[in-house]
Amino acid sequence: MENIAIIQLIADSPTAFIVCTFIVSLLVGSFLNVVIYRLPIMMEREWQRDIELTQNPDKEPSQQATFNLIKPDSTCPNCKHKIRAWENIPVISWLALGRKCSGCKTPISARYPAVELLTAVLSALVAFQLGWGLTAFAFIFATWLLVAMTFIDLDKMLLPDSLTLLMLWVALGISCFESTISPVDAIIGAMVGYLSLWSVYWGFKLLTGKEGMGYGDFKLLAAIGAFVGWQHLPIVILLSSVVGAIVGISLMFIKRKDGNLAIPFGPYLAAAGWLTMLYGDAIADWYLSSFV
Repeated sequence: MENIAIIQLIADSPTAFIVCTFIVSLLVGSFLNVVIYRLPIMMEREWQRDIELTQNPDKEPSQQATFNLIKPDSTCPNCKHKIRAWENIPVISWLALGRKCSGCKTPISARYPAVELLTAVLSALVAFQLGWGLTAFAFIFATWLLVAMTFIDLDKMLLPDSLTLLMLWVALGISCFESTISPVDAIIGAMVGYLSLWSVYWGFKLLTGKEGMGYGDFKLLAAIGAFVGWQHLPIVILLSSVVGAIVGISLMFIKRKDGNLAIPFGPYLAAAGWLTMLYGDAIADWYLSSFV
């Protein structure tokens, strides 16, 4: 009964909902740091096993130590000091340790608390904008996935199917229970999102013989399209393309690279998709009033 009362209190109080979302998302952000680092390694190991089985189908694949999102326990990459519970409190532990490992005093990257804070702030904004409800829960979960995908793509130029497809199914599922986006609009949004970038990819490849983007980008836009509906997809594509072009051109000048510089498109899709999920109607109204 006490748990039900607490849940009811959070549901009835917008402030309590925002604060709880912030705290929970801080903890989730800490876990996302693990996902960002380990998931690509897990995928690479799986690919390696598949290659071994293809090349030598009769040979037993080489045995490797357990490596997943839970095990082995987190350690310092320099001295292998096991991270204790009190050293793993989001943001607070990083500050309390003086931004250094307690074992070898190697500096700890500021990206860890940055991911935690980013996850918490974005999730709290969702809670503030939408209030208590299934749509808010789905959008908060999508925010967590988008944060993880953004940093994985920045690090590895990779958007894992386990994250993009999970986001897609969450979007299609929530459309069946909430009236924000109808199931038909969500399905069409997913189809149009995927096919739009798929068409650009093949058009670019036929014209230049080069691959302009990866299939993960198609799947991510399909998931975003299912969340925002096909009507708001032009906003996502326009925002991500403009920002991506500006950043890409800037990097070419800064790094003095040619047009072959590889730039991940996932982070721009994720940012544009998140903004459109929350403020799509406002962005569309502003555009129409300003330019039409």
